[in-house]
Amino acid sequence: MRPIVNPDFTELFSTLTATFNSGKTKDLAWRREQLRAVERMMREREGDIFEALHSDLGKSAQESFTTETSYVSGDAAYSRKNLNRWTRRKRVSTPVVGQPGRSWIQPEPLGVVLVIGPWNYPLQLALAGMSAAIAAGNCVVVKPSELAPATSALLAKLVAEYLDPDCISVVEGDVPATTALLELPFDHILYTGGGKVARIIMAAAAKHLTPVTLELGGKSPCVVLPDANLEATARRIVWGKFTNAGQTCIAPDYILTDADTEALLIPLLEKNIREMFGEDPQRSDSYGRIVNDRHFERVNALIESGHTAIGGQVEAADKYIAPTVLTDVKRDSAVMNEEIFGPVLPIVRAENLEDAIALIRGGDKPLAAYVFTNNKRAERKFLDQVSCGNACVNDVMMFMAVHELPFGGVGPSGMGAYSGLRGFETFSHMKAVMKRGWWPDLAVRYAPHTDKKLKFLRKVR
Repeated sequence: MRPIVNPDFTELFSTLTATFNSGKTKDLAWRREQLRAVERMMREREGDIFEALHSDLGKSAQESFTTETSYVSGDAAYSRKNLNRWTRRKRVSTPVVGQPGRSWIQPEPLGVVLVIGPWNYPLQLALAGMSAAIAAGNCVVVKPSELAPATSALLAKLVAEYLDPDCISVVEGDVPATTALLELPFDHILYTGGGKVARIIMAAAAKHLTPVTLELGGKSPCVVLPDANLEATARRIVWGKFTNAGQTCIAPDYILTDADTEALLIPLLEKNIREMFGEDPQRSDSYGRIVNDRHFERVNALIESGHTAIGGQVEAADKYIAPTVLTDVKRDSAVMNEEIFGPVLPIVRAENLEDAIALIRGGDKPLAAYVFTNNKRAERKFLDQVSCGNACVNDVMMFMAVHELPFGGVGPSGMGAYSGLRGFETFSHMKAVMKRGWWPDLAVRYAPHTDKKLKFLRKVR
């Protein structure tokens, strides 16, 4: 990818705006055709996609399928099958004072949407947002992450090949390209990434009063109570934490548990790491790599925050950090002061559920929160008292498989949501409409105002 000098996307934006104003994207047949093309793209170009994801992140074919291509195709198919229901007018009741009349909510597309994707799931998180915007009937500009260059280049090629170029465009580039895009008055912006860049995006959007949806991650806690099935708990945590080498915004960031449970859990974590990635994970085809040298150095430095109970091996030349579990981690240590976004899993002591909840509530609201327990009262207490974007009981990350569930953060972990119906609604305006009959046209609402009219209005309100 060759950087663009002084990029200017004004002409692109004007073209997409003109296309949108023509009404082309409002047609349901056009929307279905584009969503089918996304499904076909994932199926027909699977090999190319797997190759790009392996080049950028060392992802295996199976991981690329389960977390990237199958998710994108499933999400597009779900939206396509539900378009008729989602786009239908929704009748609402009309009060007596509005009679004779009918009222309804009529979804309409917003216009031209900007989707800024991240590097950790460079295909899924760019195309899922794009598909939701298409389902709602918008034109779309997709800006993939330059930190996943192979996937970015492939996306630019495939979107131009499979989708309508008059309505959907991919813009490659680094910071200057993103900055230039943010100068334009988009009708909505979806950004997935970190809080620092999110603040820049919000400031740019504010100049045009452009609404934003932000998915920002955070330190997702994983509480393990003594009554949990520890065999299954360890297996599920290992899968969730070390998928994509820990570079997942909803991965369990740290474990909160008591000393006795920790002693039982550590050998089970070690056993499952070995079963999933072998004696030497560096040689495993199922284990990925850190995206670049800067992130490698950042994650590597966090290992010093505690005692290395499992793993700890690193190789800078290969951007490899072994699946690592830390114990004796203090609550104010470096690894607890930032989102890890890598394969380092600290275990922090919490005497009980109340202690764990207090620690979680003392920090920023996370994007996801997990609890492992067989106690329904403890489960309810956790769900009622921990504010987070998404939650899962007795597993991690699996809420992403449910298209009916909205996906998004709260507070510093994000704002707004998408996925399924919520994605359609995010990129739509729910227009309120009322249609009045001509007769009777009661004089009670018109001046001159009288006590008699007021008395009548009090009765019918």
